[in-house]
Amino acid sequence: MTGPRHTTFNSCAENVDSFHKAADVLASIRDKDIDVGATPKTLVMRRDKVELFRYVPTAERSVGTPVLTVYGLIGRYTIVDLQSDRSLVRSLLDKGIDLYLIEWGQPGRGERWLTMDDYVDDYIHEAVLRICRDTGHDKVTLLGICEGGVLATCYAALHPEKVKNLVLTITPIDFHADIDDAAAHHGLLNIWTRSLAPEDIDRMVDALGVIPGELMGAIFSLMTPMRSLTKYNFDLRNIVGDKDRLMTFLRMENWLADRPDHPGAAGRQWLKELYQENRLVEGRFELSGRNVDLRAILMPVLNIFALDDHIIPPACSKALGSKIGSTDYTEIALMGGHVGLFVSSKSQGLAESIAEWLQARDEWGIL
Repeated sequence: MTGPRHTTFNSCAENVDSFHKAADVLASIRDKDIDVGATPKTLVMRRDKVELFRYVPTAERSVGTPVLTVYGLIGRYTIVDLQSDRSLVRSLLDKGIDLYLIEWGQPGRGERWLTMDDYVDDYIHEAVLRICRDTGHDKVTLLGICEGGVLATCYAALHPEKVKNLVLTITPIDFHADIDDAAAHHGLLNIWTRSLAPEDIDRMVDALGVIPGELMGAIFSLMTPMRSLTKYNFDLRNIVGDKDRLMTFLRMENWLADRPDHPGAAGRQWLKELYQENRLVEGRFELSGRNVDLRAILMPVLNIFALDDHIIPPACSKALGSKIGSTDYTEIALMGGHVGLFVSSKSQGLAESIAEWLQARDEWGIL
């Protein structure tokens, strides 16, 4: 009897000690400590709610052409700058990349009429012209991420004279490629989106003017229900006494909660013309009265995707290679998921792949 009672007493004492340690860690954290997107940057231009930033360099320049980062309207760019040791932004800066960023701001009902045409042919185009004017270059490299990769792809097809290189990460091109994907969990978002009645999409946008960020956040959580349900019970319990791990967890939660509304008109195009009708890969997608012809993309292209991406199935990204006109096409498949590609402990390999690819093309002098 002595042995079990002694063991139970020790376990209780250890639990009490862990509780006190966790309480001390939590008490030491303030809202201002959960700082995402904290890499220093300077405002270059503002147009409506859209802002163009240039990051403060941290290393000697290794690539001449400036790089413009284009994130999607679903979610916030801060996922690529979560914290100092899990930041694609900081890693690219440390490798000598001259890095810019478009920040879309917080669209509301007042932006209900903005279309993908506006984002590509107005906001991105004006940002590119400003970067070229300020740096003396006649072209930029576009770094597109997720939905931002689609915007960057459309821009490169419509304005190839302004794009030296196109770098895409986790970007859907063929929105129906997952239909034949053996891994069913890869395309849950695609299946849900294709199941929507087009008139229901119209009703939501007509009533709200936007696709609510809270709705998209809930949908993403439902794609991994057990993970969403247990992360506060198990994950948080196991890390709450470790301040470094807890801060990473809280920053991720900060990013997940900070999901902006999606402008309504652009949302109609995104859901109906791309997800449901698959116009981009079929050559039927029009912006500003012009057809987005992927064969017009003649500049070097780097296409990076995640092998276990449950939001953008790998097959949806890989479709790009056979549709563009460029003969300089590189495809890199990395382990990880949609978000893990940027924030996992192995994510620093992403920046290295991008930097090496850009440095090689700077040396070749490809125009």
